Amino acid sequence: MSWLGAGIGAGIGMMFGGPIGAALGAWVGSSFGSGLKRMAEAGVTLNRDGAQTVFIVALFSMLAKMAKADGQVSKAEIQLVEDFIKHNLRLSPEDRQQAIKIFQNAKDDQYSIYDYAQQFRQLIRNQAMREMVYRLLFAVAFADGELHPAEEQILKQIPVSLGLHESIFTAMFNEFAQNGGAAASGTSLKAHYDTLGVSSDVSDRDLKLAYRRKAAEFHPDKIASKGLPEEFMRHAEDQMKSVTVAYDAIVAARKREAAVNQA
Repeated sequence: MSWLGAGIGAGIGMMFGGPIGAALGAWVGSSFGSGLKRMAEAGVTLNRDGAQTVFIVALFSMLAKMAKADGQVSKAEIQLVEDFIKHNLRLSPEDRQQAIKIFQNAKDDQYSIYDYAQQFRQLIRNQAMREMVYRLLFAVAFADGELHPAEEQILKQIPVSLGLHESIFTAMFNEFAQNGGAAASGTSLKAHYDTLGVSSDVSDRDLKLAYRRKAAEFHPDKIASKGLPEEFMRHAEDQMKSVTVAYDAIVAARKREAAVNQA
């Protein structure tokens, strides 16, 4: 059974309204009226299939909004998302068709990308999964090798809606720009601190604790247990790698600074 079929089979679409409920309704050709209780109000906890479905529906709806950030979705952008689904996310043919339909339905619905992000934050309490969505939005925005102003605006503003610290934009931007050869070395150390969610004056002890917390959050086994589909585990591994690189870079920089001060 596919991830979306499993989630709908569990009846999660009947539990809440809002943009994600509407997206599920559009996909199955039904209407989940506004009178239906939201999951948060009903105190319902998502099971793994439900969390997985919410993750996918919210993600591809937000990708649609990102693709239309400049006012229209071009054929090139549609092809880019389809290639991203096929080659980067490696979804099965069945799931790929479902994801594309969710994407198409969300392009012109009444909700904004921030509406989707806010409800996703309410339903998915795990911060690592919310950071994963943000990373995937960045990946799509940078897929053509450049960041358009409208895309940059979304990436700067949406962390608040996702319940993430605003510093994540700088950390993620430097990572993606550096991969393209455009990051300035002078900002890279700050980006490493941002990746770990700490300031540059943090003690060595607290730095190590922050690293261990982040590494634990993004461990593939923990992410999988929270509902992240197997096809997305590579992105969890990328995030965990970024955390390790950030910690190692900060430790190395501190050792160099200590050596200079002792000289």
